Amino acid sequence: MTAYVCSLETAVPTTKLIQSEARDVFAAQPGLSRLGSRLVNTCFDGAAIETRFTAVEEMTNASRSDNPQFYDQESGLLLNPSTKVRNDIFAREATKLFIEAARAALAAVPDLGLLDITHLITVSCTGFFNPGPDYKVVRELGLNPAVQRYHLGFMGCYAAFPALRAAKLFCEADPKAVVLVVCAELCSLHVRTSNDPDAIMGSALFADGAAAAVVTARPGARDTALLALDHFETVLTPVGEDSMAWNIGDNGFEMVLGNYVPHIIDEHIVGALEPLLAREPELAALPYTSIPHWAIHPGGRSILDKVESRLDLTEEQLVPAREILRNYGNMSSATVLFVLKHILEQPLRDGTGGGERICSMAFGPGLTVETGLFTKLRQAVARHGKTSDAATAEAAAVG
Repeated sequence: MTAYVCSLETAVPTTKLIQSEARDVFAAQPGLSRLGSRLVNTCFDGAAIETRFTAVEEMTNASRSDNPQFYDQESGLLLNPSTKVRNDIFAREATKLFIEAARAALAAVPDLGLLDITHLITVSCTGFFNPGPDYKVVRELGLNPAVQRYHLGFMGCYAAFPALRAAKLFCEADPKAVVLVVCAELCSLHVRTSNDPDAIMGSALFADGAAAAVVTARPGARDTALLALDHFETVLTPVGEDSMAWNIGDNGFEMVLGNYVPHIIDEHIVGALEPLLAREPELAALPYTSIPHWAIHPGGRSILDKVESRLDLTEEQLVPAREILRNYGNMSSATVLFVLKHILEQPLRDGTGGGERICSMAFGPGLTVETGLFTKLRQAVARHGKTSDAATAEAAAVG
């Protein structure tokens, strides 16, 4: 039995950040050392990001706040609110994104009703509250109150894969199951001015966004589905436990993102792919470039460079990941779903008949490598909800 993705939709907040302007504000902070200032310019300029989105509206010059918590526009100072302040904003603003993305995903499958949803999986690593986003989605959208709810919390950038894998298992166990998967992250809540290289890198890379998918194996699902979920695998690299981590501090969550991470991925990515491709020996025997689509989580420009070089992929195969990085930044767990959506919205290649393979992977704390092998069945219709449309408006940003 095969589980299928029937819809995949995304949402972002309305506030757009311009990378060059964010760089200038971070570089102008009075507490920076000479090295810290140089790192800010290097990290922001080298991130291959042009725009990002944030749920913190006051982080733009177009907004005014009588009681600023993140950015004092009069003094030009970035502030450092407590974890509670940041998490309270998460509870309010992340809920909006969870609901927005979920509503869009459900609307894209008109032959399914709200009461058809049997399972709900929500994902986030950038905040906590309870009753949580799973509860809020059920109540706001009017899903069956008896829907089975699961929340995957604090797993990091790879968490969309465990969520999709769980959805696949639910559908294989129950042919009537219809699973709604929603990832929403407000990474920008945790940015701060600092001389610490990890904090600077996080401020240069991370952003906010959400993505949702409807998954089912019901009879006839393949007739309209976008994607078949073929296989998933998980690999822990033998090194890297201290190189990528996500911890809770007194003033927000703290990222550990060592500069050795791209080298770890470079050394171990081939081994991480072996269990996945071993599922289909005829595919494993071919060059990596024979798989037409690669949905790589854009954890950063250097990570994408290492993947492209080590697997000898073409520039075209990395376009989806690089474009998502350039236009949205790193939105943690939601990001790889943005990349998949980018691939699904491209026209089918001549002669493929709706059977184009996609190899996908994401990296996170541990160092954990999650991989997935999918089949693109048809081209997705590009849909954008009101949140995404509103986000096209330009706003002068500070970071």
